[in-house]
Amino acid sequence: MVVKKKKALTRLAQGRPPLATPSRSMTRKASRTLINKHHQLEKTRARAIRSGDKETEVKVTAELESLGGLGHYQKASLQGQSIDRGGDTSKVLMEWLPLDELKKQSQPLQMLEVGALSTRNACSTSKVFNVEHIDLNSQEPGIQQQDFMERPLPENGKGPFDIISLSLVLNFVPDALGRGAMLLRTLSFLRADVDAPITTEPLFPCLFVVLPRSCVDNSRYFTDDKFDELMAELCYIRVRSKKTQKLAYSLWRRVAGVVRPGLTFPKQEVNPGKTRNNFVMTLKE
Repeated sequence: MVVKKKKALTRLAQGRPPLATPSRSMTRKASRTLINKHHQLEKTRARAIRSGDKETEVKVTAELESLGGLGHYQKASLQGQSIDRGGDTSKVLMEWLPLDELKKQSQPLQMLEVGALSTRNACSTSKVFNVEHIDLNSQEPGIQQQDFMERPLPENGKGPFDIISLSLVLNFVPDALGRGAMLLRTLSFLRADVDAPITTEPLFPCLFVVLPRSCVDNSRYFTDDKFDELMAELCYIRVRSKKTQKLAYSLWRRVAGVVRPGLTFPKQEVNPGKTRNNFVMTLKE
């Protein structure tokens, strides 16, 4: 009997059982296209809801579902932020912090990550933070499925967190008032003792925000200056800032003060132009 010689494997994947074959990942272009399409549809649906246009609301909702819904959007976002693509936005935050000082703390800082896609990002694995991860549609067991806007407020108004992360979250909120309301709500969850020093340079309590760069560089209604103005009204000051080709990073320290009752921050055109977008964040009494 002739024994057939086994054919040599040319790729590791060929030696895996069928169930271990990895699924194809989404390309950078495909994930970006899906994310942009989702944002556009969510804005259209929000306008339809506000105007009472049920027909358009139902049509757009169906189109969103045909794209895979929120879960598919999150997979695209996670793909875009995957480690192999260098997309972990929390790395920038870690670069800004005095890690040597923080590692000497007897207890880790308390962090709330809103819109968490992974429990394995730089902040979560640094041992500097005790991170609570929440998201509308949890992708991992360590991420609590929760809407930040419906999260129960802390008792006695004493927030437990030293830092809150809103990385690529505000731009997904479909309307300007909702974005402003989210920023305002962060104050309720940050610790109140704003004068208690943790590091040599006052940084905490603070808010980490990541937006698409076009939100502040190419909007008719919103700029870095308008962002500073809005955050000042909310008792935040900018302490760190960075822009890459696609993203705008900022770190805001909460300072002493009380938000004015009846505070409003209206939409005002500051950069006219046909090629500009309509991103803005507003507050209404």
